Amino acid sequence: MRPVRIAILIATLGVTQAQAGLFDDDEARRQINDHRIKTEARIDQQGKAQLDLANQLQRQSEEIARLRGQVETLTFELETAKKRQQDFYLDLDTRLRKFEPQGGGGAAVDPAGAAKSPAAADPVRETKDYEAALNQFKAAKYKEAAWAFSAFVQKYPDSSLAPNAQFWLGNAWVAQRNCQKAIEAHSVLTTKFADSPKAADAWLAMANCQQEMGNAAAAKRSLESVVAKYPNSQAADTARDRLKKK
Repeated sequence: MRPVRIAILIATLGVTQAQAGLFDDDEARRQINDHRIKTEARIDQQGKAQLDLANQLQRQSEEIARLRGQVETLTFELETAKKRQQDFYLDLDTRLRKFEPQGGGGAAVDPAGAAKSPAAADPVRETKDYEAALNQFKAAKYKEAAWAFSAFVQKYPDSSLAPNAQFWLGNAWVAQRNCQKAIEAHSVLTTKFADSPKAADAWLAMANCQQEMGNAAAAKRSLESVVAKYPNSQAADTARDRLKKK
């Protein structure tokens, strides 16, 4: 009987160990399955976050493209408006000069009362110099135009074309985005040639430059000067509209 008991005991131990091994395998599989589920959930969450980020970046890219398009459109419209204004002034300049006396500031008088012409009073040469400077401006050669107009007002300070040349000198500096030089040039026009038809526009141009330079107070004073000094001018109408918006 004893060998039988031993055999039964061994068999029982084998069954117990097999059950323990089976339990260990089930637990391991359960843990592996839990880990897989958690890993997949984490991957899904990361994937969703990456997708949301990609969508945000796409929306931001589209918004930047839209804003860039608006800036380009506004820049084009501004440049077009400036070009139209310049063309208007150029055409007006040509028309007005048909009614203005050509040549220098007039004949000098000697002590004996005899009139004599100044050495610099050469109407043909004067007109050619002015036209040459103006053509440089028309060709968008603003640096050359600024030099030519500056030379003109120095050579013909009393010319009937000097106010016009001073005005275009200021605009040539504006076209080069040199507001400080533009203000200096237009200031000469508004003081030395205050009665010129272009003086009001010179004040307006100074206001534009002062605003661009961040000096809002000076720009406001220039606009007020346009309205006060030249109330019936087109520049004054523009100044009034801008003052309403300040």
